[in-house]
Amino acid sequence: MSFNGINGDLNVPGEVPWEFVVGYFTVAILLALTLGHRYGGLRRFTTLDLVYIAVGGALGVVWEFYIGSFLSRLLPSSPFIDIGFWGRIIIILIFISLVRKVGAGMLSLLIFNVLSDLFHYGFGGEPIFTIYEMFTYGLFIDLTIAFTKGKIFGIGTTLSDDSQEVVRKLQRRQNLMAAVQGTILGVLFAMPDPLFYLAFFRPFLYGSVVNWQTVQFDLLAAIPGNVVFVTIGALLAIRVARAVGQ
Repeated sequence: MSFNGINGDLNVPGEVPWEFVVGYFTVAILLALTLGHRYGGLRRFTTLDLVYIAVGGALGVVWEFYIGSFLSRLLPSSPFIDIGFWGRIIIILIFISLVRKVGAGMLSLLIFNVLSDLFHYGFGGEPIFTIYEMFTYGLFIDLTIAFTKGKIFGIGTTLSDDSQEVVRKLQRRQNLMAAVQGTILGVLFAMPDPLFYLAFFRPFLYGSVVNWQTVQFDLLAAIPGNVVFVTIGALLAIRVARAVGQ
């Protein structure tokens, strides 16, 4: 018996134990609630913040399922290349960097998933996919915002004065932070698809057998590209924020 396309299989060969997945998402949701309580949650967002988040989520859908999908056909199929995902993450990072408030990451992924279901996937398998993306990719971004105290990639740092030397030092520091934080996020972003989707959600939803060689290979294959393109996204976010006066 299934519900909304969810078979609910928990004994598929190779499947990650459900206790581990439930434990992770329980901690993730509690962490999200704690961060929301500490940083004010949705009440802190202005109308302009919500516009940025909504536009970022919508453009992410346009890129991943239309532009990125077309461009992917021009390249050989490879687990090392994911143009749709890279473009989506770059777009979302740029718009989140204009907001820089905890919750922006999860809200962006919520909007992205709702629009993805409306215009591409349909709502089969929900709310599993929305929970999965919000509390992995979205939460990773929000944790970065929280740990940097709202200055992700160094954006929003106040200058002591406007001299050229101070500006150059800030720019170098921002580029360094973009590289470091981009690398960390890139590695984190490589984990959810193989470890959660391939090893648990796909068998849970559809009964697919887990191939752990594929899981390990896809995890390692995703890291280099993710690190490079998330770092590029961070550098672009810095320049866009600078262009709009932030």
